[in-house]
Amino acid sequence: MSEINIENQEQQEPQEPQVQYTDESIRHLSDMEHIRTRPGMYIGRLGDGSLPEDGIYVLLKEVVDNSIDEFRMNQGKRIEVDIDEHLRVSVRDYGRGIPQGKLVEAVSMLNTGGKYDSKAFKKSVGLNGVGIKAVNALSLNFEVKSYRDGKVRALTFERGELKTDVTEDTTDENGTYIYFEPDAKLFKNYSFHDDIIETMLRNYTYLNTGLAIMYNGRRILSRNGLKDLLNDTMTTDGLYPIVHLKGEDIEIAFTHTGQYGEEYHSFVNGQHTTQGGTHQSAFKEHLAKTIKEFFNKNFEYTDIRNGLVGAIAINVEEPMFESQTKIKLGSQTMSPDGVTVNKYVGDFIKTEVDNFLHRNADVAEVMLQKIQSSEKERKAMAGVTKLARERAKKANLHNRKLRDCRIHFSDVKDDRKEESAIFITEGDSASGSITKSRD
Repeated sequence: MSEINIENQEQQEPQEPQVQYTDESIRHLSDMEHIRTRPGMYIGRLGDGSLPEDGIYVLLKEVVDNSIDEFRMNQGKRIEVDIDEHLRVSVRDYGRGIPQGKLVEAVSMLNTGGKYDSKAFKKSVGLNGVGIKAVNALSLNFEVKSYRDGKVRALTFERGELKTDVTEDTTDENGTYIYFEPDAKLFKNYSFHDDIIETMLRNYTYLNTGLAIMYNGRRILSRNGLKDLLNDTMTTDGLYPIVHLKGEDIEIAFTHTGQYGEEYHSFVNGQHTTQGGTHQSAFKEHLAKTIKEFFNKNFEYTDIRNGLVGAIAINVEEPMFESQTKIKLGSQTMSPDGVTVNKYVGDFIKTEVDNFLHRNADVAEVMLQKIQSSEKERKAMAGVTKLARERAKKANLHNRKLRDCRIHFSDVKDDRKEESAIFITEGDSASGSITKSRD
């Protein structure tokens, strides 16, 4: 009987059409098509420009990163960034200019670039040969000009497809010019926001002292690196002058403030790692450890770091990031066969911060007072929290339906605590009689 039912059921259920899996099912996308089909792989979220992590700012960053790399190679100290009607971007640097013979490949073929062998660009941000190609593919219009030794080669693209290619004589300085207009079909109702761009460009100048960025005619410049960063971003005054220390491939700055909690800014090869990474973790760990060892007191790390505002920037050879958007460093070592990031940062902080505190007793004294104050506050808050919990327990017993007894099971010091009991009754009258009859 059951066999007949199964057969009938199978006959009644409609069969799904089979999808044919043939040679025609296998597609190959060109580099530009792949970026446009899967933009999230290359720039993260798309967005409309209202948030700093939106894709249009990643496009701008990819262009500026290349110009920054030129500056870091001591090629060109000025970058001009102009944004027309919050929609169209042009960036001009005065570096060496992209080699003209490979200009098409450099801006439109994935995995093509001059930063793979770590010779020309030892500590660069853009190592994957992806960035500028993604800008090209995701733009409605894209233009690149390479100025080199009296010649300029200019290319124009539409949605990643090459349209024109012209080479002419020029008297302009060497360097690279890039213009792009993000594709509104991908970036719906987008708009570049001045405040977000200015913050991005200021971060570049903090990390590259001496670099001048002209943004829509306004000059952005930093002479004191991370010290300027903290001075410009701190919402409350520091309790002591900002401690600013620099070494080979590392720079740190920090101070304590009266605010609660801790705040950090971290960078790798000029890239703002908003989600931190191995360098930021090492900075937090070793700064607290060094301060604790200096005072030789059994302070909690949370008390040492309470109110701390700090920044760290390091240069890493062939850095590994946790995504193409490069907002969290994953590198464990400073170079492929070098020391670990943790040890490098730790050794620098141990030596330099310890020396600084020994040389600046007035700063050390203010720091000690702040840590002791944080410790006192934490213990006081813990005491208040404990008292509040105890009061809450007692307060709960004043419910009209509850009749408390004089000896509780939780009374550690009472010998009769084991005799305590709880009675659950239905109705007020029953509970009244038990209350009268109990001990």
